Amino acid sequence: MRRILFSLSLLTALLGAGVLATAVPASAQIETGLNEVGQTVKLSATDPRVIATNIINVALGLMGIILVVLILYGGFVYMTSGGEAEKVDRAKKIIRNAIIGVILVLSSWGIARFVIERLLQATGGGGGGG
Repeated sequence: MRRILFSLSLLTALLGAGVLATAVPASAQIETGLNEVGQTVKLSATDPRVIATNIINVALGLMGIILVVLILYGGFVYMTSGGEAEKVDRAKKIIRNAIIGVILVLSSWGIARFVIERLLQATGGGGGGG
């Protein structure tokens, strides 16, 4: 039980640190040739890559919140099981699946972040080591 609580605390801390570290500087606007067209068709002045990055960050953040709620729910089911083997197994399954989900969300966030940074660097929009 202590290992499970420690793992949950560690994953929650990592998820929180990941959400705080997702800030992508939007001040680095590059010339994409959209300004001339945008003035004609009233497009947004925001770079489409920045919009895509924001959408990915919000989606992964929401998934992380849902998974943390699932972990808490699994803990609640475990604590209120009263020693019934069926409820304990159900709670363990919920917690295990939620932890796997957290790992998938964190790894997908890392991959998406890496790909977006490389695309920004390749197209001249990204800074150096920021």
